[in-house]
Amino acid sequence: MKKLVVTLYLLITALVVFPQVNTNRVMIIGKNAIYFEDYVVAIQYFNQVISAKPYLAEPYYFRAMAKFMLEDFKGAEEDADNCLERNPYYTAAYQLRGAARQNQDKFEMAAHDYQRSLEFFPEDRLTLINMAIVNMELKDYEIAEKFFDVLVKRYPDYVPAYLTRAQLYLETNDTIKAMADYNTAIEKDPYTSHSFAARGLLHFQLKDYNDALADLDEAIRLDPYYTGNYINRGLVKYNLNDLRGAMSDYDRVIETDKNNIIARFNRGLLRAQVADNNNAIEDFDKVIELEPENEMAYLNRAMLNAEIGDNISAINDLSYVLERHDDFFTGYYMRSELKRQLNDLRGAEDDYNIARREEAKAKQRATTDVAALKEDFEKSQNKETREETDKDLDKFNLLVVADKEAAEKEKSKYQSESRGRVQDMSVSINLEPKFVLTYYDRGFEINRPVYFSESLDNANHTLGLNWKLKAVNNEAGLNELQVKAHFRSIDNYSKMMVDRPNDAVLYFGRAIDFMLVQDFESALMDIDKAIELDANRSQSYFVKAVILTKQLELNPTQILGRDDSDEPAVVSTTTIDPLTGLPRQTKLKVPEVSTKSFRNDAVLKLYETVLKLDPDFIFAYYNMGEIFYNEKDYRAAIDAYTSAIKIEPQFAEAYFNRAIARLSIGDKKNGIDDMRKAGELGIVESYSIIKRMQ
Repeated sequence: MKKLVVTLYLLITALVVFPQVNTNRVMIIGKNAIYFEDYVVAIQYFNQVISAKPYLAEPYYFRAMAKFMLEDFKGAEEDADNCLERNPYYTAAYQLRGAARQNQDKFEMAAHDYQRSLEFFPEDRLTLINMAIVNMELKDYEIAEKFFDVLVKRYPDYVPAYLTRAQLYLETNDTIKAMADYNTAIEKDPYTSHSFAARGLLHFQLKDYNDALADLDEAIRLDPYYTGNYINRGLVKYNLNDLRGAMSDYDRVIETDKNNIIARFNRGLLRAQVADNNNAIEDFDKVIELEPENEMAYLNRAMLNAEIGDNISAINDLSYVLERHDDFFTGYYMRSELKRQLNDLRGAEDDYNIARREEAKAKQRATTDVAALKEDFEKSQNKETREETDKDLDKFNLLVVADKEAAEKEKSKYQSESRGRVQDMSVSINLEPKFVLTYYDRGFEINRPVYFSESLDNANHTLGLNWKLKAVNNEAGLNELQVKAHFRSIDNYSKMMVDRPNDAVLYFGRAIDFMLVQDFESALMDIDKAIELDANRSQSYFVKAVILTKQLELNPTQILGRDDSDEPAVVSTTTIDPLTGLPRQTKLKVPEVSTKSFRNDAVLKLYETVLKLDPDFIFAYYNMGEIFYNEKDYRAAIDAYTSAIKIEPQFAEAYFNRAIARLSIGDKKNGIDDMRKAGELGIVESYSIIKRMQ
């Protein structure tokens, strides 16, 4: 079973005022970095605090969190150990260490940590579900069920509890209870594709193919970009004798992911069944290219090569398999026949004798080993499909189901590549993020238009910065080398300022560096100095607006001009998604108010200044639209996005956000039209929303 890890990390809000103010400030900057998912940067800051004050528990906890997010689970466990050595009542560290241990398969130790956490918070739902999952891993199903019972009694609407308990029942072969939990999960939340997909797979295993098809159709309607559901729907259609439909589903998967091994393998088998041997061989060629040790693919390709008369290639493929399975007598019989056809009579006789000998051993085993006989019988009764992790050569020609391991891996891949995925109009719909000036971006799964800004292009030619500045709304976190590079850059700018104290470019460049390493206070001071020395550079005002916005995200109650160095930087809850196993961070939302806050008013004025200096800087209009939308001034948001689109007609993100703003005021027709345009320009989430709205 794919590990489902759920954990809650409580960011401590009451900061201690240390004798050295800089230590406190470095902790705040490190927490800022965690909030913005810049984990490598965060580690560098916590290293500084630990070096200066190794007796503190808090920096070890936050460094452990950053390491956990980077999947350094051993490092996270060690840091959590250090935290608890210094403060055994730091309760969040037990949850974090439990999750780190769970990811290392240290289930008993993880259970001990979760139990310790429950002593402090006995009704914490994420710790309860963790305890249930860990006991499932330990095969203590009765104990796991008791934790689930407590969980659903205390939180009757918590859908992940029902989905995970269904998995428990499946592992204990209680399909009736599993089905009941899936039904409850769907009743509680009919907009989660995973619930329909899981129930559909259970219907499939029970041979209720029509019900399975209906559930997988709905799962695909709710989430049209997850390939595992197409793979499993193809299996259902195959069992309903809809070969054309099954092939279509595998074609769909391969169109979007040409390297999907399961789809390639299954399509190869279907093509072989309809005697499309050459194309089937191409599919197995691709499978072997991607997985050079996939023995099932070699065996199927050997059969196909024999079918088309390419006996040498067939023998080579069989030899690869037999080198690794010297008791596979069926393979020896086949290779013997192929060698005979090539007049290699001695080789054919040798293979035939080996096959006879191994077959006799297998028969002897079957007649004397009752358990083995039962196992072989069960295999013969379950020939319809196999899971990808099942490497039994007797199942070489069975279609592959997207099993739990493969499904979770695929789901993780999808979620990491498609940000801001909207599930349904009944849940929160996220705007495409604001644009910032940076040197790095993460790229998109589907290419989007590249927007040209003449003023930004001129700035890159005239400022002489160390890297090329660009406007992006998918900024990337820094890796360790980049972090070090920007700290060196900060030092270099500081040295140059000694001889050039009135050079606005130096302050601008250093402000960007400070912003990238999440030191917003220093970045703000530098950008203010850059504006003081050169009031006509539009990018400076834009950067300042972005810095102020980031500070507002960190501390929604902060008032412009107030020094908050002695206040909590952020309260944030970080969890592991119970369905995907992925870290997920929930950030505090800005309190809803009917009038603009002082901070937003200041930010809007900065964007207005940008547009006075550069009327075509579309990113200022776009970011203003986000502010208006968050203040529920939807018509002002629509006007801002419209202004950006007039300047740049291919502005995909502006169409997407304008669509959401229009839908918010009930303008469904124009909202869907904008969604269509956004989808056309590469924002894949648009199509999911369109389907639901229609």
